[in-house]
Amino acid sequence: MYDMNEVIGSHDVLLVTLDTLRYDVAAELASVGETPTLASVLPGGAWERRHTPGSFTYAAHTAMLAGFLPTPAAPGLHPRLFAGAFPGSETTGTGTWTFDAADLPTGLASAGYHTVCVGGVGFFNKLTPLGSALPSLFAESHWEPGFGVADPASLPNQIDRIADVMARLPADRRLFLLLNVASLHQPNWFYLDGGTRAHGDTRASHAAALRHVDAHIGRLFDLMRRPCFVIVCSDHGTAYGEDGHTGHRIGHEVVWTVPYGEFVLS
Repeated sequence: MYDMNEVIGSHDVLLVTLDTLRYDVAAELASVGETPTLASVLPGGAWERRHTPGSFTYAAHTAMLAGFLPTPAAPGLHPRLFAGAFPGSETTGTGTWTFDAADLPTGLASAGYHTVCVGGVGFFNKLTPLGSALPSLFAESHWEPGFGVADPASLPNQIDRIADVMARLPADRRLFLLLNVASLHQPNWFYLDGGTRAHGDTRASHAAALRHVDAHIGRLFDLMRRPCFVIVCSDHGTAYGEDGHTGHRIGHEVVWTVPYGEFVLS
């Protein structure tokens, strides 16, 4: 585990949530070399198996933005990277960076960070009070239809916006950036060669969406200033017919088990 008391203040922080990405699909593609960009930065070239704090986007992100990142799947207490000041917390260790606020963006802002959210799925669209709740935690937030689930180019469009953010970021101001990637979320049939709306979304189109993400995410990493502490993870998985289930917000293994990686760009 990194000592986050040394990281915070000396590194930018990037949190990339690959919305709806299943652990099994991510692990399979990494093992056969189909996501080379992600494999090049993940420790050991592989995803860590973790359990999400929530079975759908709003619940999972609310927890993660309070310091409750996906938990290692192995039994035992697992010290957290970030934690709000909370008497009696059993997962606040010596390497945990603690903040006296209800959420991580506010805590990091108090430590001098500029906080930015570039949203993807509907819980970040700022079109309704609910769609504004998560973005409102940040000093600066961005969403437009081209970042959303219906646009096959959503990730390149989001990275274009991040390039604008980085170009005007003061050199002496640390950054906390959340990028919520919508590509894995349904609909994703358009990432599969020959896929049509009539075919619908499948585990195969989900995998094709991840290959698409891998083809573009290197540009995001190139835009980040060094050093940058990076967390890339899923917020939850989704079902494609397992045990009769489709979608998420359910207590199924494919929903609760997510891929996770943390590393430093230096």
